[in-house]
Amino acid sequence: MASHSTPAGLPRLTRPDGSPVRALVVDDEPNLAELLTAALRYEGWEISTALNGQTALKLAREEKPDIIVLDIMLPDISGLEVLKRIRQFLPSVPVLFLTAKDAVADRVQGLTVGGDDYVTKPFSLEEVVARLRALLRRSGAEAESTESVLIVGDLVLDEDSHEVSRGGEEISLTATEFELLRFLMRNARRVVSKAQILDRVWQYDFGGQANIVELYISYLRRKIDRGRSPMIHTLRGVGYVLKPAADDQ
Repeated sequence: MASHSTPAGLPRLTRPDGSPVRALVVDDEPNLAELLTAALRYEGWEISTALNGQTALKLAREEKPDIIVLDIMLPDISGLEVLKRIRQFLPSVPVLFLTAKDAVADRVQGLTVGGDDYVTKPFSLEEVVARLRALLRRSGAEAESTESVLIVGDLVLDEDSHEVSRGGEEISLTATEFELLRFLMRNARRVVSKAQILDRVWQYDFGGQANIVELYISYLRRKIDRGRSPMIHTLRGVGYVLKPAADDQ
């Protein structure tokens, strides 16, 4: 069973039919697009990414996203032109523009051509998520009822009480170990990179600090996997994945 609350403890937003929100992230900086994608997946949303305007138009037409994060400066056609074309077949989809800090004219023009909001670079991921949630609520997204229990195989984590158990046996974790395990469980069966873990668990730049992830993964393994079938797996050069033990699948 998956959690129905967000990292900030807010109700998870869904489409009116209960399916995950579909978001399109458009930015020509791959690292930034990856960070935005990771943050929004953490909200439980389905994410598509585009590094240029033409790909953005193709994905928007095919997937009909519920919300779009759109950089104004793109390598082929501008984000402003992308939005004009998208509005022809998705007239009401909410759009959050990403703009350069000093590009006042771009911000004004972006709102004029139909953008719903904007943030300036550099920005915090938390601010982007908060603004997107506000736009979705205005457009009719539903808030799920909150449930605080994550379950993967025989591993259970209660986000409210901070209790963790495996196979019915209670496991004591530090605050950081708990946050790391929560992130892995919310992304169960999905490979997450060291960069994504550092950004979501430690929330600071990850240059040269990836060894702290390895250290805390080892701490978790001692408590979660020792004497049991392993659930935490390393994909060398890629990241980590938590999934049910082989005898639980």
